Amino acid sequence: MTSRREIIKALAGAALLPGALPLARAQGPAHEPLKDIAARKGMRFGTAISHGRNQFGDPAYRALVERECNLIVLENEMKWQALEPAPGKLEFGPADEVIAWARGKGIAVRGHNLFWQAEKWLPAWVGRQNFGPQPAKAVEQLMRTHVSTVCGHFGKAIKSWDVVNEAVDPADGKLRQNALTRPLGALAQIDLAFRLAREHAPQAQLVYNDYMRGDAGSARHRAGVLTLLAELKKRGTPVHALGLQSHIGSWDLSDSGSDKGRADLAEWRKFLDEVTGMGYDLLITELDVNDRRLPADIAKRDAGVAAATRDYLDVTLSYPRLRDILVWGLADNISWLQTWYEAPRQDKLPMRPTPFDGELKAKPMRQAIADAIKAAPPRQG
Repeated sequence: MTSRREIIKALAGAALLPGALPLARAQGPAHEPLKDIAARKGMRFGTAISHGRNQFGDPAYRALVERECNLIVLENEMKWQALEPAPGKLEFGPADEVIAWARGKGIAVRGHNLFWQAEKWLPAWVGRQNFGPQPAKAVEQLMRTHVSTVCGHFGKAIKSWDVVNEAVDPADGKLRQNALTRPLGALAQIDLAFRLAREHAPQAQLVYNDYMRGDAGSARHRAGVLTLLAELKKRGTPVHALGLQSHIGSWDLSDSGSDKGRADLAEWRKFLDEVTGMGYDLLITELDVNDRRLPADIAKRDAGVAAATRDYLDVTLSYPRLRDILVWGLADNISWLQTWYEAPRQDKLPMRPTPFDGELKAKPMRQAIADAIKAAPPRQG
């Protein structure tokens, strides 16, 4: 069996080759599209995509998405604050344009998201809303209108919805409060969101989506998510799956291949065992790798990102209940991590968190994804 050290060495060597793994090579058998590799295992591979000019508006990037993916999710254009920036002012145009293109190319689309629980991500006008003398009834009506309008507009083409996003506060594992939860109660509001989604999108997989990880710094977050899922199961809430955002990397000094890294992966497996033990499916919804603690040297950094990706996917893809893998952007230059102020690189270098670089050339992370999918057990049915 090839050791992790040998894999890293090989990946680093590949990254040093001039023009290593260019997109043009993707036409040959050595660079089979990720969607085809996944399909042979009963899975789908996809990415988030934005309507912006450097993603959907860039023909080369659009071609890369079409080549590699049979599943997409809109990065921002289906979120409530984008669809309804003011009460009753609906703006479906950007999302509709991307979805029409995807359907024409035979690419499936996930819905993201109906309710984002952090108050700052609700539409500003919702936070300012006066819900009157019967606030619980008013909130329920607002939620009903939102879900019926959005699900009605996008229709049966959306087979999977992130119904509730990031409901658990990672600091203490408790449910976040916002303008919608305060009148109803946080658990009741989440339960209602899923019931409304089932009513208005009965064809869809209904997903709770969050960014918990395996390291010690995420222990409360993981515990809170497990508590939420258990409570929803008791209520009979129609939740089908847990979305694993999978923003992995050097968050808590968890170096890939180290004793701590292996311990964190063991904790991650325990967490996934508990989730699937409750009867929930899994999907990877937003995979990327924060490289802020990796060396500046590109070859070493790319090798480290690839090794972390492979370690994470080897554990996570070992669960046959997981059928969808989405990265949060295919190319480094369009990644949200380039401008995320909470966890930047101290040397201010651009991050390299995705499978392709800014020139749309494949990186070792892409090979790590392909190899992990090939090593995963096949899905049945």
